[in-house]
Amino acid sequence: MEQKKDINQIDIPFAKRTYLDNNKSTFLKKILIFSPFLFLIFSLIFLRFLRTIEGTSFNILNPQNDINQDHRIFGHLPYEEIPKEKLVLIEPNIEVHIDMRDSLLNMREEAQKDGVYLVFLSGYRSINLQNEIFYSLKSIRNQEASERARVSAPPGYSEHSTGFAIDFGDSMRRDTDFEIEFENTDAFRWLIKNAAKYHFKLSFNKNNKYIDYEPWHWRYEGSIEALKVFETSNR
Repeated sequence: MEQKKDINQIDIPFAKRTYLDNNKSTFLKKILIFSPFLFLIFSLIFLRFLRTIEGTSFNILNPQNDINQDHRIFGHLPYEEIPKEKLVLIEPNIEVHIDMRDSLLNMREEAQKDGVYLVFLSGYRSINLQNEIFYSLKSIRNQEASERARVSAPPGYSEHSTGFAIDFGDSMRRDTDFEIEFENTDAFRWLIKNAAKYHFKLSFNKNNKYIDYEPWHWRYEGSIEALKVFETSNR
């Protein structure tokens, strides 16, 4: 009996249940669910940050990197030489791309009606000719390549090689041929006002940081082929 009494007198504790706060439980569940997505987002942000740092460091070490991405040399873009079969003669020693011939001649006729007489100074130039111009003039003027490139494109980098470029003069002011003063002629003023009607555009304006201003140098953008050729330059 004593043994039985001892057993009855033992206190058996009741199981105690505890409950988590509902708000905290929901928050923890959300963290667990979205943690993989959060990890992915932060990883992408970190990778982009690393690439930005690497790109910046590379550009600092290589200042020519941003130029070389589009294969420029001293600010000039590369251009392929036009096939001979696409060239037409418009004047003795002056050839242009066949796509621009009609627009160019029509533009000159319309200018004459307004009392302005456009002169064609230079059209297509082969890469070999551009090579002679760039390197021979460089030696004559005792200029470094970077200086010479401001006024003359290196071979393979001239718009003239495409057949879509034309240099204009004013028949009444031949002293301004290939000179900045050409901008003060009636011919230049007429071109600024009317050239776009015939799909011609001034190539090197005063805002170009690589190449000197050339008011006489214009290019044709009135065909699909021409637009493709100058797409990078326009972009």
